[in-house]
Amino acid sequence: MEIGLMESVLLVAAGGAIGATLRFLVGHYVDSSQFPWATLAVNLIGAFLLALITFWYTGIPQELKLLLFTGLFGAFTTMSTFTLETVTLFYDGRFGSALLNFCANAGLCVLGAVAGRYAGLALS
Repeated sequence: MEIGLMESVLLVAAGGAIGATLRFLVGHYVDSSQFPWATLAVNLIGAFLLALITFWYTGIPQELKLLLFTGLFGAFTTMSTFTLETVTLFYDGRFGSALLNFCANAGLCVLGAVAGRYAGLALS
């Protein structure tokens, strides 16, 4: 049975509220004064959990996909923040930090997704 537009919007909004709140809490508790560790943390956690859920629970209902994937993970992970922080570091003359931020987010998040895939397949 297909769900309606209003139900879809509410599921995305509910997941987004949870994801945004979790993102705020990570940013509050992870010190990013010298390096954007909070952004790296949410991107890595998000990549791992998204892959874990995808490969573990293969029969995910559309409602749960909207709640988790579009809503929660869409609000929790911060690709736009990552790119802005990288550009800011670069234009502040912190070339090494900009490169580290780029490589850590791109590389570690891909590895996080690979680890999540293996964990998901092992659990299924």
